[in-house]
Amino acid sequence: MLEVRDIHTYYGDSYVLQGVSLAVAAEQVVTLLGRNGVGKTTMIRSIVGFARPRRGTIVYKDKDISGRPAYEIAKQGIGIVPQGRRIFGSLTVLENLTLGMERGGGGWDLDRVYELFPRLLDRKRQRAKTLSGGEQSMLSIARALMTNPELLLMDEPTEGLAPLLVEQVAQAIIRLKKEKQSILLVEQDLSLALEVADYVYVLSKGSVVFEGPPDQLKQREDIQSRYLGV
Repeated sequence: MLEVRDIHTYYGDSYVLQGVSLAVAAEQVVTLLGRNGVGKTTMIRSIVGFARPRRGTIVYKDKDISGRPAYEIAKQGIGIVPQGRRIFGSLTVLENLTLGMERGGGGWDLDRVYELFPRLLDRKRQRAKTLSGGEQSMLSIARALMTNPELLLMDEPTEGLAPLLVEQVAQAIIRLKKEKQSILLVEQDLSLALEVADYVYVLSKGSVVFEGPPDQLKQREDIQSRYLGV
């Protein structure tokens, strides 16, 4: 479904992604791990067109989307849950959800996202900026699902959440996996990442230093200690 081939992405003179390749197959959950500042968010931004790689190719469903504007990439069926949630604080929960709603049918609608996150139904008339951090994370995920993406990019959806809220978001991701949603997940919670992943990549200093199934990473204490701080 998605193939990232040897991409090199810069921020000004800062060389962030230094020849990274990865792939996400249909109905697969792939997790991208690494310490802060190693390029994980830059990878997400490169895929969706927010940061254009200087070299390399990004192929989605056999189409080269390298260098395409972000709005065109979104129309191809790629949804994003951005780091920091990026909800529209002055809008209500309902307005956030309907703003990017894919009209004309699809698997996700208001009833379905409310069933996934009942708390959003209770707060549908509430302005998003007044929600708790966990509720905002739920809203960010639900808003992305309302676009009915074939591929969902999730950048640190549990960042900064209390353990109980992490578990609630984790259960939602587990459900999406069971429903065969294709996901590229950036996540700091190693136990969650390994629980949901079909395949794992570890980044360090803009390069892939490990890739393989989660069971293999569980056995590599050297990789966990050196690159993940475990």
